[in-house]
Amino acid sequence: MLTQKQYNLLMFINKVNRETGQCPSFDEMKEAIGLKSKSGIHALINSLEERNFIRRMPHKARALEVLRLPRFKPQAVIDEEKKREQALQNASVTIPLYGKIAAGTPIAAIADETESVSVPFDMVSIGQYYALKIEGDSMIEAGIMDGDTAVIRRQEQADNGKIVVALVDNSEATLKILKKDKNVVHLVPCNKEYQTRTLPAERVKIQGVLSGIIRKY
Repeated sequence: MLTQKQYNLLMFINKVNRETGQCPSFDEMKEAIGLKSKSGIHALINSLEERNFIRRMPHKARALEVLRLPRFKPQAVIDEEKKREQALQNASVTIPLYGKIAAGTPIAAIADETESVSVPFDMVSIGQYYALKIEGDSMIEAGIMDGDTAVIRRQEQADNGKIVVALVDNSEATLKILKKDKNVVHLVPCNKEYQTRTLPAERVKIQGVLSGIIRKY
């Protein structure tokens, strides 16, 4: 029987392959499984390959093919699913509210963990989350309005096209679409009235990826 991490990695690879037709990156695997190093992912992949659950596709970078799925779930996975079902009965989960983030002109995000907000459980999964209040209208074409609450999954890596919290020069935070191009980063708004901001990659740090939006009427 597979370990919990082996099982979770195999199911994640299979899910991404089916949904996108591509294998997830090592950074995506690391974030999904909750590991801090890529070496741990390599070890899990080797163990799954040795047991004929996956195989590396020749002449393709980072390409993995799922050969079969396990017949039984590890007990730790079953226990985790039961905990999630119990949590779903409560309908929501509490995460820290870190103040306001500008969706127009960047301003500093306020990290104050004395405040919190309840969010629907289906907006969160594996990982750490926090919330930010949106201020501005530069993301309205993505359905993100002034006054909304953004639910953010904390992570330091993100793929092109993701809506991210980007920290500029360690002092300004903004919510934008991420586009990376060699040594530069483009922070793209979703409003024709705003221009894309292009910065050297070393000036930008990813603070998280948008998971969902909460709006009060």
